[in-house]
Amino acid sequence: MPDLRERQLARLVRPGSSPALVVVDVQADFADPDRLAGHGLTEAALAALDRAVTRVGALVDAARAHHVPVVWVELGSDPARPWRASNWLRGGDYDAPMSPDEPCVLSTAGAEWYRLRPAEGEPRVVKRGYSGFLGTDLDARLRAAGHDWLTVVGLTSECCVQATALDAVQLDWPVVVPRDATAAYDLDVNTAALVQLGLNVAVLSDTDEVVELWKKVAP
Repeated sequence: MPDLRERQLARLVRPGSSPALVVVDVQADFADPDRLAGHGLTEAALAALDRAVTRVGALVDAARAHHVPVVWVELGSDPARPWRASNWLRGGDYDAPMSPDEPCVLSTAGAEWYRLRPAEGEPRVVKRGYSGFLGTDLDARLRAAGHDWLTVVGLTSECCVQATALDAVQLDWPVVVPRDATAAYDLDVNTAALVQLGLNVAVLSDTDEVVELWKKVAP
């Protein structure tokens, strides 16, 4: 009998399978080293972040080449609707206005995609919190398009990738997370996040294996 991983992957490449690539938060405020200067990242963490962005870009290119739809999930912080629980968690003041340091404020340079861009016609989903599914139409869009499994990539592994992938599996989506197409601002945090994802949320993979899976179901 095939082992568990073989059975999991076989389910993804059966006839008629329809994958989608979900790219999460590869935005300037989360990925541009100049904007992260005050976050205390080590050189090793910055290098890992750079490699992950490169691999996300490679997956986007491969998805387009193999007719796998790319869905872009981006944070859009709205000063008119501050995330009050986040205010409380980070600063202790639930009723404070949005901090000037809030990342990815709508219509600012920090909210722009970093080193990669949605192509014309590719869906974009703007979220307010961590998960791409919370308070958005992402689930409905994916189902309307007929998809049946997701590859989730982007930033950061322990936060918005984790939250998006977790909500996906709870909404009955099989999820694959390539280890090399996500990162965190601390190497140990990233390692722990991947362990947690693999335990409870997703099949862990890498960019090359995901592309091979896509090739098997390409039209």
